Amino acid sequence: MDKQFAVKVEDGRKGVDGEPSVGPIYRNLLAKDGFPPLDADLKTTWDVFRNSVEKYPNNKMLGWRELVDGSWGPYIWKTYKTVYEEVLHAASAIRASGIGAGCKVGIYGSNCPQWIVAMEACNAQSYISVPLYDTLGPGAVNFILDHAEVDIVFVQDKKVKELLNPECTHTQRLKLIVCFTSMKEEEKEKADSMGIKSYSWSEFLHMGSKNPSDLQTPKASDICTIMYTSGTSGDPKGVILTHENTTTNIRGVDLFMEQFEDKMTVDDVYLSFLPLAHILDRIIEEYFFRNGASVGFYHGNINELREDMMELKPTFLAGVPRVLERIHEGVLKGLEEVNPRRRKIFNILYNYKLRWMKAGYKQKYASPLADLLAFRKVKNRLGGRIRLIVSGGAPLSREVEEFLRVTSCAFVLQGYGMTETCGLATLGFPDEMSMLGAVGSPFVYTDMRLEEVPEMDYDPLADPPRGEICLRGKTSFAGYYKNPELTNEVMQDGWFHTGDIGEMQPNGVLVIIDRKKHLIKLSQGEYIALEYLEKVYGITPIVEDIWVYGDSFKSSLIAVVVPNKEQAEKWALQNGFKVSWSELCKLRQLQDYIISELKSTAQRNKLRGFEHIKGIITEERTFEEEKDLLTATLKKRRDKLMNRYKVGIDDLYKSFTVNKR
Repeated sequence: MDKQFAVKVEDGRKGVDGEPSVGPIYRNLLAKDGFPPLDADLKTTWDVFRNSVEKYPNNKMLGWRELVDGSWGPYIWKTYKTVYEEVLHAASAIRASGIGAGCKVGIYGSNCPQWIVAMEACNAQSYISVPLYDTLGPGAVNFILDHAEVDIVFVQDKKVKELLNPECTHTQRLKLIVCFTSMKEEEKEKADSMGIKSYSWSEFLHMGSKNPSDLQTPKASDICTIMYTSGTSGDPKGVILTHENTTTNIRGVDLFMEQFEDKMTVDDVYLSFLPLAHILDRIIEEYFFRNGASVGFYHGNINELREDMMELKPTFLAGVPRVLERIHEGVLKGLEEVNPRRRKIFNILYNYKLRWMKAGYKQKYASPLADLLAFRKVKNRLGGRIRLIVSGGAPLSREVEEFLRVTSCAFVLQGYGMTETCGLATLGFPDEMSMLGAVGSPFVYTDMRLEEVPEMDYDPLADPPRGEICLRGKTSFAGYYKNPELTNEVMQDGWFHTGDIGEMQPNGVLVIIDRKKHLIKLSQGEYIALEYLEKVYGITPIVEDIWVYGDSFKSSLIAVVVPNKEQAEKWALQNGFKVSWSELCKLRQLQDYIISELKSTAQRNKLRGFEHIKGIITEERTFEEEKDLLTATLKKRRDKLMNRYKVGIDDLYKSFTVNKR
């Protein structure tokens, strides 16, 4: 029998009286006899931090880089003890400003040490931290300030202008603005004129040191944070997470890690670049603090991440698929530049190592020779010390995951979760090839089952079992802030309905196959999973990014494609086109070439005929460069994309009709 990664604790049952059928309830193997006891010393996130300060006062905690003569210098570090002293000053200063326990404190800006100090100051005094999304415009910030009733905002210097933007009307409800560095004189005057006190970072900490106050530490059941998720449409939703949610997750990761020979140590280093306002990065950092390890922040430019990696040499990397796809593309591009003989050797070594991994050998023993001859270079591109790469936020394509498992010389695994599950709902196991393309088994403190979605023909009692993923357990959120209707919509009988469609494998591992909302029915009655197709088509070399669109009144799919600049220019050179980038993107011949490349990707991945893309609009700028087209976690905002490309889409469909005549 295959190795099992989850245990069935209750059988499924057929739906009666119009109720949907539900599949069996699965748990982590560590929870087969009930959830393991929690750690009595870790009731709140404040306990997590304070314990580490006592245990590891002189360990490096937070690192950052400063601009020296126009270039980024080496990492500078603050120890746990230094950070703790800053936190106490910040916590006292908030209290001295007349802000009472339970008040909401906004944190607005890119990841940096001040972000963490502000967060820990909230934990110390029972304030509720409310991250303000760095990647959304003033509209979302304005909404959150009002909806969460924020009293004070810690803000990055370059975000102050967003906060004081006249469109951000709810800034006037603030009592206090504290800048991560210092504010410009005219910004201070503007804040004063609105009746808001403003402080530079050093002024604020100084005020705290002069007015020390006792800490009013939280209880496990207190709200730790209200984290707004941007959603792909509509207003952001405020997810309420308690201290118990977070500490349960940390305890779960501890227990999970104990099973493996590779242990986390105080020497581990994490590169923080995913937004701290997003649950994945926040939970990883909390876990690093729990272990007295180090977190280094990227210098703020995602396109220069590799330079931060070379400088920091992290041991752990977490990314959304887009980031890992870029690493994959970078290696493939490097391969194109070496001579054919070396490329052939690389491919032989790749297949040789992959064969041994599939035969059950651990990654590091599968082929030390291949690692030495070929894959060490890939490892060095990531700083040279990476031991673990985790992908989350969206499904990672099987092709990219396999490639990184073979070539990065590190463990590569996927996890699945959302803000509502405090970041973790399932997690993969290192060195298990049977988990390729899957997101692992239920997390230590989570029950999981699938529920029938009749309109999409997903049945959790069929073979294979498929349905909407439903979760319950100690890490589930306490509800949406000020939105009981929405809370009741997703929480039914204690089960959180995720809106994602999963398929249970015989070995107790989950594969995400679909999204309830992102499924469209074409006019011939066939359902199409748009996100899945974007993942498949996205690996075509000529494609930098792609948004697939379908209409229930039409029979074919179209897409907006951002061509890969290097590949497109290479094609232009070979075909004798000497034009500018924007003219090249409009070129009919290039569009035809892209469609033919998409077709071969579709055939290679055995897509059905109606899943083939029949027409494209080419876009010269990436979706990331356009405001508001992506969420903070780089998911496509389909409603915004639809508005932007509506005219082009209509024209494209019209041209199909004309051509048919």
